[in-house]
Amino acid sequence: MRGRTLAAVTTTGLLCLSVSTVAAGPAAAEEAAPPKQATATGFGGAVSSVDPDATEIGLDVLRRGGNAVDAAVATAAALGVTEPYSAGVGGGGFFVHYDARTGTVRTLDGRETAPASLQADGFLQDDGTPYPFDDLVNSGISVGVPGTPDTWAEALADGGTMSLADVLSGPAALAERGFVVDETFRSQTLDNAERFRDFSSTAALFLPDGDAPAVGSVFRNPDLAATYRLLAEQGAGAFYGGELGRAVVDTVTAPPVADGVTREVLTGGMTMADLLAYDALERVPTHVRHGGLDVYGMAPPSSGGTTVGEALNIFETAGGTAPELGAADREHLRLEAAALAFADRNRWVGDGDVQDVPTRRLTSEEFAATRACLISPPATLPRPVAPGALDGTGCGSGGEAVDGGYEGPSTTHLTTADAAGNVVAYTLTIEQTGGSGIVVPGRGFLLNNELTDFNAVPVVAGVPDPNLPGPGKRPRSSMAPTIVLQDGRPLLAVGSPGGATIIGTVYGILVNRLDGGQSLPEAVAAPRVSEQNSAAGAAAEPAYLDSDLGREMVARGHVFRETEEIGAAAALELLPDGRVLAVAEPVRRGGGAAGVVLPRD
Repeated sequence: MRGRTLAAVTTTGLLCLSVSTVAAGPAAAEEAAPPKQATATGFGGAVSSVDPDATEIGLDVLRRGGNAVDAAVATAAALGVTEPYSAGVGGGGFFVHYDARTGTVRTLDGRETAPASLQADGFLQDDGTPYPFDDLVNSGISVGVPGTPDTWAEALADGGTMSLADVLSGPAALAERGFVVDETFRSQTLDNAERFRDFSSTAALFLPDGDAPAVGSVFRNPDLAATYRLLAEQGAGAFYGGELGRAVVDTVTAPPVADGVTREVLTGGMTMADLLAYDALERVPTHVRHGGLDVYGMAPPSSGGTTVGEALNIFETAGGTAPELGAADREHLRLEAAALAFADRNRWVGDGDVQDVPTRRLTSEEFAATRACLISPPATLPRPVAPGALDGTGCGSGGEAVDGGYEGPSTTHLTTADAAGNVVAYTLTIEQTGGSGIVVPGRGFLLNNELTDFNAVPVVAGVPDPNLPGPGKRPRSSMAPTIVLQDGRPLLAVGSPGGATIIGTVYGILVNRLDGGQSLPEAVAAPRVSEQNSAAGAAAEPAYLDSDLGREMVARGHVFRETEEIGAAAALELLPDGRVLAVAEPVRRGGGAAGVVLPRD
């Protein structure tokens, strides 16, 4: 909480912005959106995100002398403007940072926490059955204590060179002047219009005149600009104990339900004490060796680091990294390893501050050997696979297979690097696309529905569930910001949105780039499949199912279910000649934006 104790901080570089009640520009005032490019190569640092405005703001911080941490916070705040349905100060996330000065990887856990009032049966009705999922999502009871403002403050205090005011100047200006609405923003608004109309503050911001902002119009959010100004002036204390926090608590406990809404909107029990108790925590990163490289990720309550790490270990132990292996054999082993790792994720991973999570065991080569021995190509293991026995040395089962539960498909990811060699991979979210659907009145941001990542009841009766609700507990996540080192120096940084599919996206990019001979742009653009150990089959994009590789996997017994789009990765690679290659999505989610400070061919 070091970043929130000052009553005021310097406002150097912060623009003086006027407050306006106009939320969106007129639909007729069509403008051109900034250009996007999926790859950029050069010197001086790089930023990759899903949005060109956000990427440019991060690059501007680097040009002004900021480092990768400063640029990451600025880019994240800008994404809170242009990607408000995926991230913002009303949510949380995980921040992974390679510190060039110390040569170490550090991680911050900014995951939301449950209020102290939420008990294990908090999502159950009087008859003992869970509330309908839609009732939980669109309510105050699903809102976790946000961790994003404290993550920004802690990251800057630990590894940045700029003040919070400095890095928020660009995002505040962006919120005030607005951004050009694209088809993705309009379609996401329309997809959520029915539930947005249930809350007066949300409808006023995102549905002016009853409709979503038109493509090409300018969307402005002066309330969010004022929120950023307040954070700049008062630090994160404005949120954790100050007037922003009071506004959040009031909204959670008494949601601004619109006139005429007849359904009961569940209220939450968040208090100012819950906000004051919040801390973005430094965690020991997960670490595995893969092909002579060091792969670092996020420890629990994220399952991303353990599951990506375990899958890589199983894949390598089963022979997946052998250079003579054919593409189909490699893909078969990759999917089998993912299913086994997901089985262990679902059974063993939760909030390690509340129960024992066997992180070291799950990411050990010894445990991988007890799982890889189940793989017998060309046969395919029937799904779902049972979890492994933690204390075993053979191929024994750890009990009945456990489903992973629901996790929203939204979220956003960014990567940054600077000229000094610092690198950041940062994934942040408000859970569902549109979060809880509730905008804090007068503050311009949506609240998360992150607590729906808890399982309302044990997935398997009689089997201990590590992901039930609890006071102060952090729900399990699949976010997987990852940094790969070669000989102690950064080689790659990657991450993605997509709920539980994040793990498959990051794991797939790593295997394709490190073992499959693909370049990083090729690995990011490649058709995706997300194997989650489900009897319903692995989620797969149409391009994967239509490929020779996909058809060969079907012939080998793999089962898939078609999913239009999986993830929206942002990545970078440090090249041997000193350049950095920034990579964003070429198509998914409308295409991303990669940029470098000094472009060079």
